Amino acid sequence: MTNGVNLRELILEILLEITEEGEPSHVVLGQVLTKYQFLPRQDRAFITRVCEGTLEYQIQLDYILNCFSKVKVDKMKAPVREILRSGVYQLKYMDSVPDSAVCNEAVKLAQKKGFYNLKGFVNGVLRNVARNLDKVEYPSRENMAEYLSVRYSMPMMLVKRWLKEYGKDITEMMLADFLKERPTTVRCREYLRDRQKILDSLKDQGVTVEKAPYVENAYYISDYNHILTLDAFLKGDIQVQDVSSMLVGEIASPKKGDYVIDMCAAPGGKTVHIADKLSGYGMVDARDVSDYKVSLIQDNISRLELINAQAKVQDATVQDEESLERADIVIADVPCSGYGVMGKKPDIKYRISESKEDELVILQRKILNQAVRYVKPQGTLIFSTCTISRKENQNNLKWLLENYPLECESLDAYISKELHSETTKRGYLQLLPGIHQCDGFFVARLRKRA
Repeated sequence: MTNGVNLRELILEILLEITEEGEPSHVVLGQVLTKYQFLPRQDRAFITRVCEGTLEYQIQLDYILNCFSKVKVDKMKAPVREILRSGVYQLKYMDSVPDSAVCNEAVKLAQKKGFYNLKGFVNGVLRNVARNLDKVEYPSRENMAEYLSVRYSMPMMLVKRWLKEYGKDITEMMLADFLKERPTTVRCREYLRDRQKILDSLKDQGVTVEKAPYVENAYYISDYNHILTLDAFLKGDIQVQDVSSMLVGEIASPKKGDYVIDMCAAPGGKTVHIADKLSGYGMVDARDVSDYKVSLIQDNISRLELINAQAKVQDATVQDEESLERADIVIADVPCSGYGVMGKKPDIKYRISESKEDELVILQRKILNQAVRYVKPQGTLIFSTCTISRKENQNNLKWLLENYPLECESLDAYISKELHSETTKRGYLQLLPGIHQCDGFFVARLRKRA
């Protein structure tokens, strides 16, 4: 209990909102951390670590619980299940928390939530786990798919697919990378302020700053309590954005005066980046499907006082007559399965299915169909996703080239030499977690023939 806040009860509420109500983990956790930003950094870090860790390792935690509980995980009541999952995570991965504290606090929480008759069950399971964790028999590497699924807590469907597509070494590297802790990545908005002054401002506030790869003005920051406490953020000198997302703006490479349509723009990171690269000239017309999503874009535009960006509600699948062949550049960062960002949004992996992917491909092609129509003759289409699904990426690119007057352009003039490859020469880049130093991402540059 800190400042009247029961941290473990708060963690339980967060986990239930994600696993039972289907809310996105990064949204729920972000909202809670903002609401409770008055808590000490140590408490906020504890909330983040337990929530993210419990979600990231859910498959493995369930495997362990099923070794010790007569009631299997899928038969447990949801609050009890999340209490036990988070308890096992603390026992296995958080040496700083005494086993006795984990067990006692779990029992208290179960009782507080109305499960008085199950407190003995919760206590017995967790104490049994604590005593015998080192005796758990995990799947062997002889059954590679099952081993990887449990070891790295990844659904079997994806493990089997990636083993087939990438082989066991690359697959294991990707799975391991999803579980690594990630610093915040920011882009210095140096067209407005000297980059060194921005970095000095961060360091003066005790922030650890480290150069990020691939993009010149990209940096990792850590050792700060909340982004809203940083002068550089409040002044609009930095924008939180992953390097993979920054590469969209680099590859788009707008020139002063360009009119750019960003079709699925929320929350607005790419919009801001493109607007910055235009140095105050031209216009970025940012769109998304709902008032809420557009409000996220507008928040960024307003906070950064952009004069060359605007946001509006527009369903990307519905043709906008006024936009036909008007844009110098169209950014189509389409909705996708999100497999490339599971390191930041671990709940994604528990909501997957082949049918959902197939539905996404249909949606993506509806959006891309409109995107092509908005590009001027000799204009540029940037097609991107934050996934590593071939049916959503390479297959969609093939579909575009076969059905529209488009041709791929080499990316090598726009990206770091360390990213150059045979595919970048042909016009697309597939970033893989663990192989590249960023999220999994796909981006292609296409020119529309006259």
